[in-house]
Amino acid sequence: MAGDVILLDTHVLLWWALDPEKLSAPAALAVAKMETSGGFASSISLWEIGIKAKRKKIELPLTVDELARRIKRGGVVEILPVDTTIWLRSVALPWNHADPADRVIVATALIEGIPLLTKDDAIRGYDGVRCVW
Repeated sequence: MAGDVILLDTHVLLWWALDPEKLSAPAALAVAKMETSGGFASSISLWEIGIKAKRKKIELPLTVDELARRIKRGGVVEILPVDTTIWLRSVALPWNHADPADRVIVATALIEGIPLLTKDDAIRGYDGVRCVW
């Protein structure tokens, strides 16, 4: 894969799409490069956004369906499906972290062999995944 291709964590996907000023300077640079090289997000991020919106933990100016359509139409970020390989890798991670979305996102970055753009300290502390923030 190209050197500037990255995987966006859920919050970074949201911030890139709706609130880019929340990105750190290195994160903003990484997404600027991503906009020419392409990037990825896990489909579990859409699930996570939907669950958080439903529970009123985040407020969205559009539906999750519309957000997914806009991301797809934009052609910059490809939404990767969570397949059996990713699920099994997420379970096998030697990581005492219970959040299934975080585990799936880390497993996806490892399988794809690309860095993960995240502010999440727990993910950034996982040894084995390259993180940018």
